[in-house]
Order: sequence, then structure tokens, then C-alpha cells
Amino acid sequence: MNTAHARLTLRRLGIEAYKETVVYVRTDSPICTSEGFEARTRVKVTMADRHIIATLNVITSDLLQPGEAGLSEYAWKLLHANVGETISISHILPVTSLGYVRKKIYGKSLKATELNDIVKDITAGYYADVHIAAFLTACAGKRLKQHEIIALTESMIAIGDRIAWPEKLVVDKHCVGGLPGNRTTLIVVPIIAAFGLMIPKTSSRAITSSAGTADTMEVLAPVDLNFAKMQAVVNKEKGCIIWGGSVSLSPADDILIAVERALNLDSSGQLVASILSKKVAAGSNHILIDIPIGSTAKVRDLKEARYLRKILQAVGKKLGVKIRVLFSDGTQPIGNGIGPSLEARDVLKVLENAPSAPKDLRDHSLTLAGMLLEFSPKVRKGCGKKLAAAILKNGQALQKFKDICEAQGGMRTIPKARYTKPYIAKKSGKVIAIDNRYIARVAKLAGAPTSKAAGVDLHVHVGDPVKQAQALFTVHSESEGELEYAFEFLRLGVDVVTIG
Repeated sequence: MNTAHARLTLRRLGIEAYKETVVYVRTDSPICTSEGFEARTRVKVTMADRHIIATLNVITSDLLQPGEAGLSEYAWKLLHANVGETISISHILPVTSLGYVRKKIYGKSLKATELNDIVKDITAGYYADVHIAAFLTACAGKRLKQHEIIALTESMIAIGDRIAWPEKLVVDKHCVGGLPGNRTTLIVVPIIAAFGLMIPKTSSRAITSSAGTADTMEVLAPVDLNFAKMQAVVNKEKGCIIWGGSVSLSPADDILIAVERALNLDSSGQLVASILSKKVAAGSNHILIDIPIGSTAKVRDLKEARYLRKILQAVGKKLGVKIRVLFSDGTQPIGNGIGPSLEARDVLKVLENAPSAPKDLRDHSLTLAGMLLEFSPKVRKGCGKKLAAAILKNGQALQKFKDICEAQGGMRTIPKARYTKPYIAKKSGKVIAIDNRYIARVAKLAGAPTSKAAGVDLHVHVGDPVKQAQALFTVHSESEGELEYAFEFLRLGVDVVTIG
């Protein structure tokens, strides 16, 4: 049977596979029996004048009737499908770039053309998640050489949209991550925009953490803005804080990040390509990179931080953008809240100049904002932080943040968790360490970032004295089951907060 003419009627199954395109057919379908299609085969799915590449999954029950097919929700949206429309399924040509992935697995260096083919095929959907996982694993650690990182970054920029802004100076900032509660972006952007510099901030959702910047901003305003809406917001307010996945800037990066999340994998070369491809595609030409250093942060020591700085600046120079790098304290979380709603609460307290605002979050935000302001020829070196503090203190930053929220679709009220439970100190003493990974894991087990109100509210920081039976932190959750799940982890005896 010629599969180009074998039509299957679409039935909506409502199966969510995140950003994976999947087509579902019955195991006894003529498509499978005549063409030899098996589960996990990559196939071309055509509907009218549109097509996608998808992973074929077979169904042995009566969920589908003979002559029917289903799609994952992501595939359904890509095809703009409607119930009752028909599709055809056909073979795809062999993917040549998979040979380059195998080459990298065996430790060989890749040419720019080879990396470009890999990125093109990933973006086009020719790679299943297992192929992407193989590529990411082959590039993990420091397996990517500098010329490969440059080529990967350039390829990720080239395949997707790229914004050109009317102003010559366009700034941005990025934190390498691994530091819970570090939501400086929501404070820095309105300070910079209030001053008059353009800062089109595209942020990520959580990869391995309990909240990404986009997750926290989504508590306060919509972040799924399309390309045109993003431009309109920035042109009006000088800045935005949106989810990068909602615009076609370095689309390969969003696909790679989805698999990285599942692998809980961080690659320094991929990290650099991810950061700079998004920033350059968004039109930024002066970029500040914050690298927190700590034993339980993403970057563990000064040696690794210096390596990252070297690569970031080398790739930035090749791309024609100015890169400044700040090494910061990553030994403990910043602020009190860990999880989207609790972090949003801390951000508003800082912007509102509330007496209870976390001092560390305020100070670090002002440091970053000051460094960004000093990119401007109007700001003298060493005066940026003082200027940022004045913009925050006089209320301009708060008003600008409200204006940005309204421009993005309207400011929202912060939700509160239905269930809370304190974690009690077992002895008196002084806090000598807080494990960033463990505290983030508690927040994730409680439901963050999927449940916006879930997370952890820290009551102590390193150096604070504590008494036995004092609450060290409070776990917030939307369900009793998830709250108990978090405390099961804590009962294992892990040292989330170490008292000495």
C-alpha cells in the first residue's frame, strides 16, 4: 500500500507529551502491517498542505477505531488539526546528521557545517527525544571545544527569528542558575527600563530548579507573548519579561532544554550556546552574565567559573556582542521564597521598598542593575549601583514594573497555598550551611513550579542563630499528598539546613 494515499481520520485523544510530536495508530492498522511501521518509528504526518515529523506509537486497545489516528496535543497544535480531518503517514528519508552525533559520541570534533545540520534537523523535528539525549550527552561536561561552541551558537541563532531594535544600545542579563530564589530579573528589568535603556528580557521556565524566571513572572502577568506582542511591549515600555519559548528565537534551544530537563543534565558548552543564542536573537548587544559560585550551586568553584567566563567572552566577541561577567555568592539561596508565588512575593516587597523585603535580593539586584546601567555612556563607572538604588527608592521601578505587567496582559494577584507545614530545628546553634539543591528539591516535591503557590519559605540564612523547636522553613503546597511527599524526603535525614 502506498502510504501517501492511506488516509486516517483524526480523533483527539488529549494526550499531553509536552513538546514531543507523537502520532498514535492501532497496531492492526494497514499502515503498520503493510509498511512495517513499529512503535517509536519517526514518520512524516501530512494533513492537507501541512506536515510534521512525529514519533509513531501503536495502540492495542479500542481507544482508536480502525481507520482512526490520534496526535499528541503538541502535534495537534502544530498541524492546526480538527477532529474528523484526515492525515497520511509515510516514511522519512534517513537523517544524515545522526552520523555526526555518533561521531561526537566517539569523541571526535565536529565541523561548523555538521553542527549546523544537527541543529536544522532537530528544529525540523527529525530527531526523537532519544536522539537529542544522545547529542546532549555527547556534548556534556567540557566535550565541546571553543570552535564547536561558537558554531553551535551561530547555528541556533540562524535557525529562527532575530529581532532588530531601533536603538543601538540594547542590554540584557542572565544568571547561570543553581541558586533558589534568585529572581533579580523582575527587579532589574524595571530599573533599567525606567532609566530609559532597552531591555527585551526573554526568560526560561524551570529546567532542573523549582522555578524559572518565566514561572515566577507568570504569577504576576502573562508571559506567553508572541513575537509581535513582545515587540509592541518593548517599544512602549523599553522592556519586557516573557517566556522565551513563546517566540521563535533560537527554537532549537527550547527543544534541547525540554530533554535536558528530563536528563537533569547541564553542559557548559550547551549552556553558553543556549544563553547567547537567545540573547543575540533577541537583539541584545550588551550582556551581563551572573555566575553564582557555591558547593551546591550549578557552578561549584572558581576554576569552573573562570572557564565559563572565558568561553562566554570568546563566543560573545565572535558574535559581536559585549559580555560582562560577575562572580557572585552562590553558597545559599537568595531571598526567602523558593517557588513561583513565594518568589513573586519577595520581588514585590523589594519593588515596594517594604521593610520586610529580603535585603540580599535587594542588594544583588541593585548590583546587577548598576552594572547594566554602566553600559550607558551617560553613567559614569562606579556610579551605576547608586543610580539604580535611587530609581528603586523613588518608586519609578515599581511603576515601571506595573506598566510592563499591564502591557503584557494585566497584573495578577499572587495565589497562596492551601496547605503549609513548618520544618522544626532539632537543636540550638547557628546555621552554617543551606543546601541549594536539597531546598529546591523540597520545593519541587511540594509541587513547584507546576503548582504556582507551592514551594518553601525560608526563615533563616547562613550565620543566623537558632533555637531548638524553631521553624527553619515552611513548606507550602496545593495538596496534602504533595506536602507529605516533601516531608517524606525531609525525614530521610538530609541536611537541608545544617546547624553547627
